Amino acid sequence: MSQAVKAITLEDEYKKKTGITPEDVRKMRQWLQTQPHLPRDHLTDLDLILVYHCCHRSMEVSKQVLDLNCTLRTLFTNLFKDRLPDGRTLVSMKVPLVLPLEVRAYDDSAVIYCRLLDYNTKNFIFQEAIKIVLMVIDLWQYQSGTWPGLVIVIDLDKVTLSHLARLDIQTVQQFLFYLQEAMFVKLQGLHFMNAPSFMDRLLMILKPFMKKELIDMMVIHQIGSKTIGKYLPIEGLPKQAGGEYKPFEEAQADVIANAKANYDYFAEENKKRVVESLRPGKPKTITDIFGGIEGSFKKLEID
Repeated sequence: MSQAVKAITLEDEYKKKTGITPEDVRKMRQWLQTQPHLPRDHLTDLDLILVYHCCHRSMEVSKQVLDLNCTLRTLFTNLFKDRLPDGRTLVSMKVPLVLPLEVRAYDDSAVIYCRLLDYNTKNFIFQEAIKIVLMVIDLWQYQSGTWPGLVIVIDLDKVTLSHLARLDIQTVQQFLFYLQEAMFVKLQGLHFMNAPSFMDRLLMILKPFMKKELIDMMVIHQIGSKTIGKYLPIEGLPKQAGGEYKPFEEAQADVIANAKANYDYFAEENKKRVVESLRPGKPKTITDIFGGIEGSFKKLEID
C-alpha cells in the first residue's frame, strides 16, 4: 500500500452495478458548462459518478450536492485549505489512525476505522484530526470509486475528558454538516466503540448538529464489547482492537505512505474550489450555509 495506488479506472467503475452510464456523466458535464463558478476543469468524471451515485441517480439533487460540496470545500477553510501530505499535515497524521478497512460491513458498505494513537492531549487538534479523516476518505474514493455505502467506526479507547474539552463547536458543526449534506457517500452507519463513561457529554456536543437519520444510524458499543461484530467481521480490525489485521502503528505507517505517494492527487484536489465572484446571483457565505439552507438536498433520496 505504500506505493501510489492508482486511481480506479472508469472502465472498472462502470462494471459495478450502479446503473450509472457515460451518458449520465455527459449530461452532468453539459450542465457544468453553464456554471462558471464551479471548478469544471478540475472535476473528473469519477467525481461526477461519485456524486450521481450518492444522490441515488437524481440529476437535480446531484447538481445541488456537487455545488454544495465545492462550496463547502471553499468556505470551510479549517477542513479543506492546504490539504497536502507534507509539513504540518504529516505531523498531524501521526496523532490519529484513520484506516480504510480491507473488509466490508455485512451490508457491503466500505468501513473506515478511526482512533487516537497519540494520547497526549496537547497534540490533539480536533480540526486537524477531521481534516485527516476527510483527506483519507477522499484518497480512498479516488482509488476505489463508488461504494454501496460507508460505515464510520470511531474507537474511543483512551479518549479522556481532556480530549473532549478540545472539541471546538465550529468544527463539529462544519464536519457534521458536510458529512450529512455534501459528502459523496451513502452513509450507512456511525459506530462508537469503547464508549467511555462520559459518552453522554460527547453526544450533547454532537446531537444538536445531527439529523434524525444520522442519530438513528448511530450505534454505541460498550468498553470491551464485541457487539461491533453484528455489523462487520471483527477480524478485519487491527490487532490491538481485537482483530487480525496489522497492528496500529504499521497500519498508520501505510496510510501515511499512501498519502505521501499521492501528493499529486491532493495538489489537484486543492483546485476543486468555487470562484464566488463568478457565481450566478450573489456569492455564498458561511452565513448563507448555516442560516439559509433549510432541509437537506440528500433527503430527496430517489431509489
